[in-house]
This record gives sequence, C-alpha cells and structure tokens, in this order.
Amino acid sequence: MWGRGVVAVIDRMQVRPAGMLVECSPARSAYDELRDALAAQRCVMLDGATATGEAQASSDVLAAHRRYVRAGCDVITTNTRRLLSTLDDGGRPPHWMQSARRSVRLARQAIAKERHEGGVAVAFSIDADIDRPEEAETIGLLSRAFAGEPPDLVLVEGLSVVRPSLYETVTALQALGLPVWLSFRRCRHGLCGVYGQHWGRPEGDAFGRAARRFEELGVDALLLGCIPPDHVDGMLSYLRDFTDLPLGVHPNLGHLTSNGWHVDDGAGSAEFARMALRWREEGAQLIGGCCGVGSEQIGAARAALAGTRPGALRRDEGGSHELGGVRVTPAEPWVDAGGRSLYPLAFPDLVARGDVFVPTQGSFLMWRHLFREQVGRGRRCLDVGCGSGLQAIQLALNGAERVEAIDVDPDATDATLLNAFRNGVADRVSVAGVDLLLWMPETRYDVIVASLFQTPVDPLAAVHADRPVDYWGRNAVDHLIRILPRALADDGVAYVLQVSLFSQERTTDLLARRGLQARVVDVGFLPANDHFRQNAEQIARVERMSDAHHLQPCGSDVMVGYLLEITRRP
Repeated sequence: MWGRGVVAVIDRMQVRPAGMLVECSPARSAYDELRDALAAQRCVMLDGATATGEAQASSDVLAAHRRYVRAGCDVITTNTRRLLSTLDDGGRPPHWMQSARRSVRLARQAIAKERHEGGVAVAFSIDADIDRPEEAETIGLLSRAFAGEPPDLVLVEGLSVVRPSLYETVTALQALGLPVWLSFRRCRHGLCGVYGQHWGRPEGDAFGRAARRFEELGVDALLLGCIPPDHVDGMLSYLRDFTDLPLGVHPNLGHLTSNGWHVDDGAGSAEFARMALRWREEGAQLIGGCCGVGSEQIGAARAALAGTRPGALRRDEGGSHELGGVRVTPAEPWVDAGGRSLYPLAFPDLVARGDVFVPTQGSFLMWRHLFREQVGRGRRCLDVGCGSGLQAIQLALNGAERVEAIDVDPDATDATLLNAFRNGVADRVSVAGVDLLLWMPETRYDVIVASLFQTPVDPLAAVHADRPVDYWGRNAVDHLIRILPRALADDGVAYVLQVSLFSQERTTDLLARRGLQARVVDVGFLPANDHFRQNAEQIARVERMSDAHHLQPCGSDVMVGYLLEITRRP
C-alpha cells in the first residue's frame, strides 16, 4: 500500500555497443527509498520549520534546506504551506504557480549541493485551505506547475475538521499522480490548536474511522502535526486500531511572539530526542518537526532513533500536556479559606419566576462579599428585597441559623422559596410578601442584607399616585436606614448596596441621626440599564443638585456600586 500513486517511471531501453537491445530497470526514485526504509522498519526523518513565510529570501530557504539535509532528513518540505493564502501588496493572489516551481527547485538544489548519497524526497507542502470549493480548480492547475520538475509527494498540513469535502479533495490531489500525505491537528482530546487548545470534546472513534477511509482512498501516510509535543501521546496507538498506514508526528516547539517564533530553554536537542524515542515506542514510523524545530533537534533525534524499531506501546490517555508528555501530580483544586470550590465556583443554582429581576452586577457584588467572608454563620439573618433569593440562599449556605426573606413581588417570594429547595436550604429559609415602605420589624436580626438598586424618577412621569414619588431614587434605602435601629441586633451588621446615583452626604447624615455608621467594604461597576436610560434627564437633575454622580469611560455610562457595612456607633 505504501507508495500507491507514485508517478510511473517508463522502462528505458539502452543500446549496447554490439547493437543488442536490453531492458534496463526503472530508475529508483527518492520515494522508493522511503518505501524501502519503512519496509526495513527504519524511522523516516522529516525536516522542521523551513521559513516564516513565502516572502522570505530564497537564499534563506535554501540554507535552511541544506541544514536539514546535513542533519540526515529523508524528506525536505517546500516552503509553500501558505502559498494559496498569501496576497501581494495590492491584495491580489500572487502568481503562485511560479512560486511553487521555485520552491521545488530550491529543495532539489539543496539536496544536490550537499551531494547526499542517499535519496532525499521533496514534499510539496500545502495548507488545509486547499479543502475549499474555490480551490478545486487550483488542484487541477498544480499538474501544470509540476510538469517540468515535480516533487516526490504532496503533504497537506494543518488539517483539523474532517468534512465530507476532504475525501473529494484527497481524490483530486491523487489524480496528480503523486503520493499524498495528510497531517492533522488532533490529540486524544479531539481537535487541537497550535498551542494545545481543545475544540469540543473527544470524538470516540470518529477520527479513527476517517483514517480508515483515507487508507481506502489510497492516502500514503497519516501524520500528527502543528500541535505541542505533549499532545501527541496516545494518538498513534489510537490510530493503529483503525489503519495500517504509516503513521508519523511532527509537532511544534514554543510559541509565536512579536520577535518571531520563541522556543523555551527546556526544548533543546536532547529533550527533543527523548520525546522522539517516546513517540517511536508508541509506533511512530515518520518523525520530524514543525515551527520551532530546527536542524539540531532533528539531527539529535535521528542519532537517538538509529537502529530502533517502531513499538506498540499503548497510551490509552493523552499526556499531562507539558513538554515531553511527562505525567505530573494533578493540580490542587482552587478553594477558598473555608475549603469551598473556586473552580468551578460554588454558586447557588437559581431559576427565575415571572418578571422577577435576575441578579444584577449589584447583586453579584453583594454575593461576592457574603461568599468570601462567609457572612451569617450561626446567625439570624434577613434579606430585604430578596428577588430570586441569591443573598438569602448564600447566607443559608454559609451556615446561617435562620434566614428570613421579604419582597413585595409574589413572584419573587415564590422564586426564593423554589431556589431554596433547589439548593438544599429550604429548612432554614422562610419567605414573606412584604412592602418595605410599610414594613416595621417585629424582631431583631444579627445580619441584614439589602440590594435595593433604584433609579431617580421624574415626578412628571410617575404613574403610581398612591406611592411617594421617588425623585432621588432613595425611598427604599432611606426607609431601610430609618428602621435599622429597630431591626438590627446590638452587635448586628447590615450590608446595603448604594449606587453612586445616591448622595453619600445624605446617607452619612441619615445614618448618623439614627446612631449608625458605615464603611465601604467593596466597590463594583454597574453598566447603565434601561431604567437609567429612561430616566436620564432626572438623573442629570439629581447629579446637579447633590454629590451623586456616575462615570463615563470612553463615552459609556457606568455607575459605581458601594457595598456598605453598617453597624451601631459605639
């Protein structure tokens, strides 16, 4: 199967001096030597990164090819991977056929200049962009580009998703009469990016079945490339279950920076050789590199692999995703001082009911403090304006002895009770429908929380004639402050959200007249919402008449949320 599709070589006839016609053997190609090496179970060495782009000088590309030939590569890859996606200064595709011919010629020149005794094959590299409907004609034109000086094989690199069109693309490439190799960004976790990013989830046997289909189509080799080396682990043994094709790896090292490709200090020649032996143990028959892999690493790997045979070590799972795939102790989970999970965050499970407001940025600001400081443990608590129940539930999860939640909206009380059940704290949470402006507490609480985000309202636009017009937007907060001395235990604490649309001077004065004091324990930012925009004119009046304010970074309206910790004055 190896070598299917190689350009046929017509037998030649020679004339001896005596005039006798004799049949001579066909000339052996470099690709024949690759096939022989694989049959003898010798590792076929590929090259590494040739250049950074098609615009690089031909002399630089030629020098790079020569270094890889001297390092002992069996295959030299042309500097054409991104040929079809390159545009000239005018935004037009360059004459890519001319560039294709020049790239093959440079590879041949490098081999000739090094006077290499064995055959070195030239692989024409092309990116996964070839698998696009608009490139069907391009594939046909490749035969014209190769007419005078063809490569030994075509290598399609950077493949990821196996679309139905890829099978058609492969068939079209094979019609050129050259062997076709395919290189994929794949690992045991599924689709894999250049830096090891995973797209989606593991695919079971989907990619393996695709490999089998490629074998049936006549593809000559399947490789894993353009991924970090630690993501290779487990893929060769996985693919071997589905195909008998020669399998290879050519991962990258390092990452791209503004100063070019950077390779970490720990990725030297000795380390790359160690990784190559690891891949060989799992069954790699072709080994090389991609970006960041130089001739020194390839030369060291070739020396280390000399005399080895492909193994059958099965790695059912991928490595730990570090250089070389060395497994390390699993990372300690991120937890807070109380041992609660921070990743994923131990956030209450909430659902909404009716028109109840979902938690806002102000609600999250309040929740973060309750969670971080474990407020409420062993205390009797009250949540004023409970909404969906976020604060009440968190107080209960913190270990509160009892939590009472009140809200004027029946949907809010229903949602809080439902969410308390969902989070397993319904035995410590009670809910009541109460209008805060009419409510007077009958007991005292150790902890009171209130996230009563409101907005100044234009009195000319007010529609609730039976309720006080909320000109300053503070009616609910001010009433809460008035009744706090009656509702708060002697050593109790209240956490109240105040937005910057409320006057600090007014809040400080009102607290002082009732024997209370406040300090800011956290600050957050609240983007303008529909209520803000609908009452923009009234907000402007309030800001002109008081110390209320909001921010306008880059022209956007943002309010500042202050979480106040209110206690009795000593």
